[in-house]
Amino acid sequence: MKNFGSKILVICFLMFIVFQNGCATKPKIDWNSRVGNYTFDDAVREFGPPDKSAKLTDGTMVCEWLLYKGYSRGHYTYFAGSVPYYWTDPPSPDSYIRLTFSPDGKLKEWKKLLR
Repeated sequence: MKNFGSKILVICFLMFIVFQNGCATKPKIDWNSRVGNYTFDDAVREFGPPDKSAKLTDGTMVCEWLLYKGYSRGHYTYFAGSVPYYWTDPPSPDSYIRLTFSPDGKLKEWKKLLR
């Protein structure tokens, strides 16, 4: 029983080490700092192949990646002695990133889109 306090301390410390990374959020990407040095190949490595892409006549490439899907939720409400009432929230839009690469493959501009 005399080492019980130190065992609890060790267990708490180990739990802290294990769970501290679970709460970390991914830092937001600073796209402005990537303009001029981020390449199409970097984007494909980071996000995979683009969902949409188009090559312009001057060699510029415009690509879009889906960042996350929107959602739609429905709700039921039960009023005493009546039929359940169902309604839906307005759907949230899908979020995309559009990256425009110059003919040399470097990021020229970026834009976030909601559809």
